[in-house]
Amino acid sequence: MSRAQVTSKQVLDLADARSKSTIDIPTARDYLHGGTSNWNKRVKVSGVIANDPTFDKSRREFMSRTERYERGQKITDRLFELQEHHAWTPEELNLALSAVDEALSINLHMVAFEPVFRMQASPTLLGKYANLIASRGILGCYLQTELGHGSNVSKLETTATFIPDTQEFEIHSPTLTSTKWWIGALGKTSTHGVVQAKLLLPGGQDVGPHLFFMQLRDMNTHKPLPGITLGDIGPKVLHGYQAPDNGFARFDHVRVPKENMLSKFAQVTDEGKYVNPLHAKLSYGGMLYIRSSMVSSGGWAIARAATISIRYTTVRRQGEVGSDGLERQVISYPSTYYRLLPILAHAYVYIELGRALTRSFDEMAARLSTGDASLLAELHAITSGLKVIITSVGILDIETARRSMGGHGYSAFSGLGSMYADYVPSATYEGDNFVLDQQVIRAALKAFRSFTPSTDVKSLPPSSAYLRLLRGQPSLSSDWSVPETPILYLEWRAVKIVQELAHNANDTDASMNQRVSKAVTEAFIARQVGEMIKNLNSKGGLEGRSAAVVAKVYLLHLLTTVESALVDILSFGILATSEQGRDPTLTLRKAVKALCEELLPEAVGLTDAFGFTDFELNSALGVYDGNAYQALWDAAQTEPLNQDEVTPAYRESIRPMLLRGQRIAGKTLSKL
Repeated sequence: MSRAQVTSKQVLDLADARSKSTIDIPTARDYLHGGTSNWNKRVKVSGVIANDPTFDKSRREFMSRTERYERGQKITDRLFELQEHHAWTPEELNLALSAVDEALSINLHMVAFEPVFRMQASPTLLGKYANLIASRGILGCYLQTELGHGSNVSKLETTATFIPDTQEFEIHSPTLTSTKWWIGALGKTSTHGVVQAKLLLPGGQDVGPHLFFMQLRDMNTHKPLPGITLGDIGPKVLHGYQAPDNGFARFDHVRVPKENMLSKFAQVTDEGKYVNPLHAKLSYGGMLYIRSSMVSSGGWAIARAATISIRYTTVRRQGEVGSDGLERQVISYPSTYYRLLPILAHAYVYIELGRALTRSFDEMAARLSTGDASLLAELHAITSGLKVIITSVGILDIETARRSMGGHGYSAFSGLGSMYADYVPSATYEGDNFVLDQQVIRAALKAFRSFTPSTDVKSLPPSSAYLRLLRGQPSLSSDWSVPETPILYLEWRAVKIVQELAHNANDTDASMNQRVSKAVTEAFIARQVGEMIKNLNSKGGLEGRSAAVVAKVYLLHLLTTVESALVDILSFGILATSEQGRDPTLTLRKAVKALCEELLPEAVGLTDAFGFTDFELNSALGVYDGNAYQALWDAAQTEPLNQDEVTPAYRESIRPMLLRGQRIAGKTLSKL
């Protein structure tokens, strides 16, 4: 019987849940996607992808690592064929990539190699290679991390020695630990790369890490060029990131022309003299781009997990039997919706926050092109903190969503296992989260120590706007129904904890550093969420009931952030105690509970607003029509083990084992 012929209770449950939602889903969807035009582009592009057999996902879970890599390359080639055929813009190409629903080697070309090259290459290099890079006439990667060093860029060992006589740089890997490692798309795909190497001038002067453009493979044979050793580093944990070829590279005194140094900001003269950049950190612009993009991508990853888990727990019935004779829907249990609704709130906040951060990065990049680095330090601090928060929260949210679905969540067909495996490394790439905490702390201490009674609080940048509260303790309300209350609590917590760090800088440990980084970043996010709520009706494209519901989603994010920060808030006496012996957090927890109960009927509608198709989610449990059990049954029939009634392993292993056991048992019985 086909799924279309089945009228199941699950289908009715999900349809009933949709009917209870009061938001206007198309309007909310347009809001999340940045406008009707953007949504229409997404529909058009994802429809092309879903109907092209190249992108079929039905056999993906059963493929080997090599097969996944080869499939990824076929998908990539087809994407660019379709781009040319349909005249897709770069924005539409990105939409197509997101519809593919898996990591590809080409992603590293687009989010790391190309942006870094465009931001930092000289006009000469841009003239030679920019169009080739944009059209994928060459394929690139970004070679920074080494076998022995990752986050500590200043200690990278690969060298680039300037040779005045030939006007060349000699790229060399002096040690095993200097081997470039974990480089996405390097193993078997890339033809060129941007290499981060320690610049050595004549006489041995070390002026630190700089970027160099290098050809890695022959353009006709695709073999590594002389002096370059390349390969793939092997499979990853949990079988994540199977399609990308993260690779290694070693360089044996490889020469490149002087013009191959990315010299838009720092240069070396023909005589070997170093010309300092306007700002010491200008070369980090590319890294900031990657971190900026991780905010919105993290939001959409969490949105997928929320959609799948909320749909499935809506149709799953288990436990208590109601007056209708049916078991309760799993999502109706407080233990379930208390976990899932905050995940939904995270997705809404991070998607919008990511869009705002992209605008900030674009402004910074435009200023950098004119030599204005005034926004660099601020964006560095913000992106470092956000990268830590969003990847940590995202990893936890995806796993929480999977667990909420019970045993079926462990099936690969749930769609969350592979998502988790692909997202979990985000906590350690582009800067280990614990290391990035230090960047946030340095910026926070610098801002705190420079704050004086004469500081114009209106001039404070967004990352340290909370410092305005140093002028006097704010009046903290207990009215959790308004966003200003949790925002002030989170900002005052940031003030108190940074103040504590500044006064006891030599006596703190790593756990204190993490608390400070988290507090400062969550204060920034809270202030941004406050602005999102204010802008909902004015320019957000939402109004009336839909705006009110989304405002509650944002408020839930704020309240649950305060709830997770209660150790700090209580430690610093920020939350006033109530009657003796009473829990001072009780009113907050009651407010969270009440808000979850208000949002529960809206949950399915809010996830529908993300606009995911069944093709994109690739989840038997998160299907749009709610017929999860039929979808899971159908998926199980595709398992290769089920293609034979009797497995070949029966003749080879199972039958001999059975006969041996029967023989042994027979001998044993004869002795009794």
